[in-house]
Amino acid sequence: MAEIRLWNTRTRSKELLVPIDPENVRMYVCGPTVYDRAHMGNARPVIVFDVLYRLLRHVYGPDHVTYVRNFTDVDDKIIRRAEESGRPIDAITEETIRWYHEDMGALGVLVPNKEPRATAYIGEMVAMIEDLIAKGFAYAAEGHVLFAVDKYDEYGALSGRSVDDMIAGARVEVAPYKRNPMDFVLWKPSDMDQPGWESPWGRGRPGWHIECSAMSHALLGENFDIHGGGNDLMFPHHENEIAQSRCAHPGSDFAKVWMHNEMLQVEGKKMSKSLGNFFTVHDVLEQGIPGEVIRFVYLSTHYRKPMDWTAEKAREAKKTLSKWRAQTRGVMPGDVHPMVLTHLANDLNTAGAINELHGLSAASDVTTLLASANLLGLLTEDLGGWEDVGPADGTDLSKLDDVRSWLIAAREKAFETKNFSEVDRLKAALAGAGVEVRMSKADVELVPTDELDSNLLWSIERNRGAE
Repeated sequence: MAEIRLWNTRTRSKELLVPIDPENVRMYVCGPTVYDRAHMGNARPVIVFDVLYRLLRHVYGPDHVTYVRNFTDVDDKIIRRAEESGRPIDAITEETIRWYHEDMGALGVLVPNKEPRATAYIGEMVAMIEDLIAKGFAYAAEGHVLFAVDKYDEYGALSGRSVDDMIAGARVEVAPYKRNPMDFVLWKPSDMDQPGWESPWGRGRPGWHIECSAMSHALLGENFDIHGGGNDLMFPHHENEIAQSRCAHPGSDFAKVWMHNEMLQVEGKKMSKSLGNFFTVHDVLEQGIPGEVIRFVYLSTHYRKPMDWTAEKAREAKKTLSKWRAQTRGVMPGDVHPMVLTHLANDLNTAGAINELHGLSAASDVTTLLASANLLGLLTEDLGGWEDVGPADGTDLSKLDDVRSWLIAAREKAFETKNFSEVDRLKAALAGAGVEVRMSKADVELVPTDELDSNLLWSIERNRGAE
């Protein structure tokens, strides 16, 4: 059995994964707040922990891994979206969850074993909050319940910050009912036009942090193996999860290993609406970039390093995947290459694993290539179909001949009408697809370059307009 070593944010070291129960390896990953489509940054942890899920299933067996990823379906952002749109909250959350499944499915992401919704676990949250009050770790004030940070000595250990540093550097809500500025909300009151549930503290709704603690406890127990998410969740969300969970269950570790992925950039800059480089996954898919290409680009960078999404990386990924799909067409997968497994077991070194795939392709070891790529969620049947597979070098000369015939016909018509707009449009489209157009009085020659993009080439027929 392969030994898996993972970087543990809590201990700041790479550790051998020793499951609490090898018959049931348990992982929890924080899921989305469902009020809008997932953006490209949201997709990174989904893909990262999907690969870890695949690796755990490969090593321990599919029936011996439990993966939980939640949906936050009660939140102030959702309430605001309902107020702005005039739509019912449940209509917004149901639609957004459906979008999420569609978009993540397009990226080749497996559905976790459990996808709990926060609203289905309100009773468990109320019970945990009551327990924290009884044990002296939380207090009720003005319809709110807050966790008393100074009652938990290890607060800040995950993020490596002191409480004083956190107060100085964080935007904390200053409220008269708080004993300490860092105390965080476990329960808050709801107006009658807001979603709410009856509780010992009046009608209200849970704070964000208590949701994951209650759901993970209900589905995975007091102790489980891995907790994951983006590093933007390390503080305050994960810090607060640890505090409330370990105080509710004294003596528990809560999660043994904490894993955090780095953030996404777009063309070297932080993704931001103000910079005009903010894209949802749906936006990019609608641009004609296959989900498999997005997945490949993401996995080409180690999860603990910042990842830069660029058009050039997407183009190269499409070219590589087209070649690999052509090589493995009609092939049954063999065994995963040992070095691919070694890389993945070494703190999810997906970049190293992809380098091994390049070597397998060069060696034409196609059965091993297919099996190894499948372990990363690449070259799977579910993600196939975006490319009409041609020769292994990605060039389909018959399609190029068809385009050449269209261009010759358009040029002949242009000589008659003196209108060369269609010729110019086709030439521009071909150039964009990586095809050099050479015209003489007697002939038209199309020469594929190293920049050839078969997917774009073949789209010309559908969009070229009237001949």
